Amino acid sequence: MTLHERVADVTERLRQRSQPKRSAYLDRIRRLSESGPRRTTLSCGNLAHGFAACGLSDKAALKGDVVPNLAIVTAYNDMLSAHQPYERFPELIKAAAREAGAVAQVAAGVPAMCDGVTQGQPGMELSLFSRDVIALSAAVGLSHNMFDAAVFLGVCDKIVPGLVIAALSFGHLPAVFVPAGPMTSGLPNDEKARIRQLYMEGKVGRAELLEAEAKSYHGPGTCTFYGTANSNQMLMEIMGLHLPGASFVNPNTPLRDALTAEATRRALAITALGNAYTPVGEMIDERAIVNGVVGLHATGGSTNHAMHLVAMAAAAGIELTWDDLSALSDVVPLLCRIYPNGLADVNHFHAAGGMGFLISELLDAGLLHGDVTTVWGQGLDLYRQEPKLADDGSIAWQEGAGASHDEAVLAPVAKAFSANGGLKVLDGDLGRAVIKVSAVKPERHLVEAPAVIFHSQEALMAAFKAGELEKDFVAVVRFQGPQAVGMPELHKLTPLLGVLQDRGFKVALVTDGRMSGASGKVPAATHVTPEAAAGGPIAKLRDGDVVRLDATAGTVTVDVPRADWDARDAASEDLSDSHAGLGRELFAPFRAAAGPADLGAHVFGAGL
Repeated sequence: MTLHERVADVTERLRQRSQPKRSAYLDRIRRLSESGPRRTTLSCGNLAHGFAACGLSDKAALKGDVVPNLAIVTAYNDMLSAHQPYERFPELIKAAAREAGAVAQVAAGVPAMCDGVTQGQPGMELSLFSRDVIALSAAVGLSHNMFDAAVFLGVCDKIVPGLVIAALSFGHLPAVFVPAGPMTSGLPNDEKARIRQLYMEGKVGRAELLEAEAKSYHGPGTCTFYGTANSNQMLMEIMGLHLPGASFVNPNTPLRDALTAEATRRALAITALGNAYTPVGEMIDERAIVNGVVGLHATGGSTNHAMHLVAMAAAAGIELTWDDLSALSDVVPLLCRIYPNGLADVNHFHAAGGMGFLISELLDAGLLHGDVTTVWGQGLDLYRQEPKLADDGSIAWQEGAGASHDEAVLAPVAKAFSANGGLKVLDGDLGRAVIKVSAVKPERHLVEAPAVIFHSQEALMAAFKAGELEKDFVAVVRFQGPQAVGMPELHKLTPLLGVLQDRGFKVALVTDGRMSGASGKVPAATHVTPEAAAGGPIAKLRDGDVVRLDATAGTVTVDVPRADWDARDAASEDLSDSHAGLGRELFAPFRAAAGPADLGAHVFGAGL
């Protein structure tokens, strides 16, 4: 299939724009590839420290240079459902490595926080920055230079992007990402959302709400809605960093364990010691990044990736922009209806044909680069396959679904739910923003109403409880950006805004903060940049200014005479209460260094 003209054009512009940084990046990782890792270049004291705790056979293997040593970078903790299954993975990986005549060591543990736990809490103000802490933590572990490849164990919101940034910083090493999989289906997501709205209206109590939440989030694995965590898994597969079909296999199953062992063997097969050397920094090129953007649009994925994908690309010397995202959104059809974009969860998506069918459809429509390198080999055609468990416990690869098993969940391109992507970029008087439209009904793509200004999520919630928001309005929640308070998610606003919308009011949200990857039916212009704390135009808004959010036209504007607008001073806000407590004082350097949302909101500056 011929590559779609728009995909080809965006890729070429991206390649030309990135050429100076990309060339410098490739030169750097190629020099590192030539110089190491070679354990014989370490001093005897260095090497002895590196294998002191190993068993005798592993010590003997690591004394030479012939046996590959695999780094395990893990985000395991047993509080978070998505990462609890990783407790068993290091032993599975070490056993598979020994069977292959190699060694595996846990090189680093990285923090993993859950936005579901911290929503609306002070800890959420550390959430975005945890991505960069994860990248730094993984880099510390890999800096020992003992390793020939790495496997990365991470699933959720900031964890995978942070691990990708670290992997690309060590781009001379092969890297395989190993998912843990989603929890089995619990209380349907639409029923959970219904109970949340009833709670906001005071029609059910905390006990009923907690019961619903506990039935929804009920066991090991990723939450089953299509938020940032599951968008991460889609991205890792469509960008070739997972094994084919690995993303959405449930934890603690024989197939999941077999895939983990197979990922280990594959990581060992693609080191520089063999004949299929596949350094991740060479593999993740402009084509792979564009494939990730296409996948995000086709599935109606998380708005958080408008930042994360930009930061991940930058770690490989690639200058992805929101204009690239916008240009691709215009031509990529929406093929998935997974909550909050529909009633199904990711288990239903997987059963309907999952990643194999999605990738096949996009390849056949010319919307993906098929000629990329992946951890599984050359060409994305390999990802049409899906794994099945053979009688002997090994994996038997077979052709994926030739047709969707449920077109209400996963549609072919010919029956797409929408002709264009689930994410759009907005431009206008208030700067730039991102909106997720895949869950918003078309009649709500345009909202024009007076602004009601808030400087915190809590202030908006208080106004709702006081009955002050029974009207058409655009909620403007500002001073929520990375430089202000670390850019927390404002997901607690979703139920109450949904209540007001269901009562017949025209409502929308405009914010320089984030919404959850599960942002749903209320139109929300998020990631507004420049942010208020940087003097962005959102800080000029006043109560009563008429704001127009038009997702169809891709604009967010304010109806104020130009002379009056230009003469206004930007508002300021004392944010000191949000800069201390629960560790927030430690992140002052991060707030000071944070870049704008459209450049990835990372703290690494020219380092990326």
